[in-house]
Amino acid sequence: MQGAPSSPERISVALGLCMVMLAALPRYMAGGHETRQTLIIFALVLVAVAAAVQWRLLSAQARQRLPRLLKRLAAMLLLGMAVMGVWHALFTDWISWQVFISHGATLGVLLHALSLWWTGGR
Repeated sequence: MQGAPSSPERISVALGLCMVMLAALPRYMAGGHETRQTLIIFALVLVAVAAAVQWRLLSAQARQRLPRLLKRLAAMLLLGMAVMGVWHALFTDWISWQVFISHGATLGVLLHALSLWWTGGR
C-alpha cells in the first residue's frame, strides 16, 4: 500500500478533506472572509480532481474496497460530530453551527486517517 501511486485509502482521506473544506465554507461565508472562502474553493477543486485521477488509476479490485472505506469515513464523520457536540456542550459557551460542523468534520477526518493508520488500511 505504501509504495502504490494510488490506493482506496488515499482516496477516502482525500474525499474526507473535501468534506472538511465543504464544512468550513459556511463559517467563512458567515464571517465575511471572501479571500479565505475563495482559497478553500480552489483547494476543494484541486483535491477533488486529484481524488478523481487517483480513482481512475485504481485497479478493479481496489475500487471494490472503496465503498467500505467511504462507509467508515461517514461513521467517523458522525463520531467526530458527536464528540465535538459533547465537548462544546461541556466545556465551551454555545458556538455557531458553522463552527460546530467545521470542528466535527475535522475531527471525523482525523479519526478516519488515524484509524486507517492504526489498522494498516484494513
